[in-house]
Amino acid sequence: MAKQPQPISPLKNFFAGGFGGVCLVFVGHPLDTIKVRLQTQPKPQPGQAPLYSGTFDCFRKTLFREGVRGLYRGMAAPIIGVTPMYAVCFFGFGLGKRLQQRKPDDVLTYPQLFAAGMLSGVFTTVIMAPGERIKCLLQIQAATGETKYSGSLDCAKQLYREAGIRGVYKGTVLTLMRDVPASGMYFMTYEWLKNILTPEGKSVSDLSVPRILFAGGLAGIFNWVVAIPPDVLKSRFQTAPEGKYPNGFRDVLRELIREEGVASLYKGFTAVMIRAFPANAACFLGFEVAMKFLNWIAPSV
Repeated sequence: MAKQPQPISPLKNFFAGGFGGVCLVFVGHPLDTIKVRLQTQPKPQPGQAPLYSGTFDCFRKTLFREGVRGLYRGMAAPIIGVTPMYAVCFFGFGLGKRLQQRKPDDVLTYPQLFAAGMLSGVFTTVIMAPGERIKCLLQIQAATGETKYSGSLDCAKQLYREAGIRGVYKGTVLTLMRDVPASGMYFMTYEWLKNILTPEGKSVSDLSVPRILFAGGLAGIFNWVVAIPPDVLKSRFQTAPEGKYPNGFRDVLRELIREEGVASLYKGFTAVMIRAFPANAACFLGFEVAMKFLNWIAPSV
């Protein structure tokens, strides 16, 4: 295993992680919109065709009815949240590594890297849960034809007015169930790929852009293989009318399995996988480029 870099400073982590997150959202949000609409579309009545027959049908209908702006519906909420969220995410990963090191130069095992990644998932949920709630509601309202929210801020205000802070944070447990194991897989896979792609005698910090893109993109795919089932449950739960699922995700899970089968837990799989590689490749490339720039202009910070 190639030697791992030392934990970076929180300040550099904030800016580099935030820039990586912005790159991820900009590249991946259109397919995230498709994913949420597929996951939350109502079950068709007997004899009726579903609203969307699949990923490409949803993409075509969204583009035809709403234009390119429709694919970026609800992007303000994740954009506003990405800078602190990814700063906290990468900081949480660094902290998780540091807590497991007995000495500063200790090289961690892959299970230890997985545990450090899981800690980052816990850290980001505080920011992620309300952003996901708002994003999902805005993404589906255009498809239903009902305009209840004029934007992200209006959505947040209405949710708070209707149910207080609990309304804004609806789906937090499911966000944790998705992000904790998925983040562990995400960071462990990225570090593993960086190590095996690093030529003998070279440092991981010297990896070429194509290799960073490949490692980041594949890490995103591994992340979503773990995350899709709880993500489907989360999207359903967060966009459901108040009181529909009194027992939380257990009710959502029972309903999905009963009405649509186990395969329903992987709704939106094609959209997720198409999005995962380029979005996460952009994220890690943005992070690595920003980190090199920050180390160049402020090496002692």
